[in-house]
Amino acid sequence: MKDLKGKWALITGASRGIGRLAAVYMAKQGVNLVLHSRNAEHCRELAEEVKALGVEAYTVGAELSDMAQVEKMCSSIDELGVQIDVILNNAGLQIAYRNEYLKTPAEDYDISFRINTTAPMMICYHFLPGMEKRGFGRIVNTTSGIDLDPQQAGYSASKAALNKVTRDLGSKYIGTDITLNLADPGWCRTDLGGPNAPNSPESAIPGVLVGAFISDGKSGRIFPAQDFAGLTLEEAVAKAETYASPY
Repeated sequence: MKDLKGKWALITGASRGIGRLAAVYMAKQGVNLVLHSRNAEHCRELAEEVKALGVEAYTVGAELSDMAQVEKMCSSIDELGVQIDVILNNAGLQIAYRNEYLKTPAEDYDISFRINTTAPMMICYHFLPGMEKRGFGRIVNTTSGIDLDPQQAGYSASKAALNKVTRDLGSKYIGTDITLNLADPGWCRTDLGGPNAPNSPESAIPGVLVGAFISDGKSGRIFPAQDFAGLTLEEAVAKAETYASPY
């Protein structure tokens, strides 16, 4: 298992839900944090909480549907003088549930792809050159297991696209200490998942994080977080490293 103590992680959508839980968990592993939300103020309290655990933390804000804001956020992180070693692209949007799915508007696809596919990849592209220079990096993009559900077409299509581009990009880093993988939290009782979901947000930890701590150098895998529920981080990482890479 990779020791990430002292390294810097960017977590998007950190102000609540699984993102917030992931931030606290990472801080307990000694990882310094850049915490993203639409408004940086939404993460101020969390920043103080993780600082009390002995790590450094900054907050940044950006509306992920606006690529100009995404670019500005990435540049502002550069100006902080920190080197992003780990990216947890946790933020996402489920735009709507369309019972009349044959009337799904084009806008569902537009905003879903911007937030769930394009923004995460722009963040990856921005920080990967630094990871290449230092010879280390971990990227975990959050996906979804939704399938055969045309009522959520925009959301599921955007996540399927994220799977594809993450795996494709990960293939370029075979043999390095830079990995790109995906995490599927499962259906959890978050603002996105709703109150009727079968799983608590806590059950997604440490599963959504195992891709950050693996040391086997493999990319392109999807880690279903519920497979790791109840495990210690060490147990979860050991299990994750048995998952086959698509390459």
